Amino acid sequence: MAKKLRYALYTGCTAKESTPELLKSTLAVAEKLGIELDIIEEASCCGASHLQDFDDHLSLVLNARNLCYAESREAPMVTLCNTCQLNVSMTKNRLDFDNKLKDRVNQDLSEVGLEYKGVSDVKHFLYAILEDYGLENLKKKIVKPLKNFNVAPFYGCHNIRPSSLHGKNNGGENPYVPNSLDQLIEACGGKPVDYEEKNKCCGFHADLQAPETANKLSGNALTGAVDADADFMVTPCPLCHLNLDVKQKKAGEAVGREVNIPVLHLPQVIGLALGIEPEKLGLNHHVVKAVYF
Repeated sequence: MAKKLRYALYTGCTAKESTPELLKSTLAVAEKLGIELDIIEEASCCGASHLQDFDDHLSLVLNARNLCYAESREAPMVTLCNTCQLNVSMTKNRLDFDNKLKDRVNQDLSEVGLEYKGVSDVKHFLYAILEDYGLENLKKKIVKPLKNFNVAPFYGCHNIRPSSLHGKNNGGENPYVPNSLDQLIEACGGKPVDYEEKNKCCGFHADLQAPETANKLSGNALTGAVDADADFMVTPCPLCHLNLDVKQKKAGEAVGREVNIPVLHLPQVIGLALGIEPEKLGLNHHVVKAVYF
């Protein structure tokens, strides 16, 4: 690294409330790696891909407001949630290429003394580690390689699709054959396992409308990882984590199998390989316990 990395951290809702171990482990990893994270305490929800269906303009204003706080910190925004990454990136993309739309959004933002300028990039923590910090630099910090573990990467939907939006923020990763998590697992000394469901949907956004379908999608992902001989799964998305960790009983019932496999957050896997204590990474908060650690 040529210079110290500094980001404005947009935690989103889930990493603070439903999965606080994600924020806890992210901060622990950042401290260990010397990455400065300035939490945007003023931020609001991104809309979670649901508000957008009811009020598109309000969604744009909310996400532009969040971006304004990153801009005020003169830092790129880093996200912890695939859905947050999607919604903030979509807002930035639309406003940066439509001046009339940006003017309408800024008219509303002016009521709270803000103006969106478009000067802060948006990147998920996964790609900040891969592209900005660098895998080779990360490897030098590994003190407890995960050499005894088969790890199933679960990418989720919103970090890698649509590729037309995310391509510039994730190194042009192929949404059909993604490899960022696989590379990260290898850098941490683990063995990534390949299975059909690793880049499919976990079902989270179908939970309210079609819970049986959502449970089946989660069950397919979990059993796919189990059948690939994975010791545990890892995901960069807290919404995926909720479905895959919290709902294993229902997910297993949906596919006619009992399932019991730990599901870790991205920074927890990195943190373990860096030698950070499991409790400091929040591993004690999981529904399905990671008994290996």
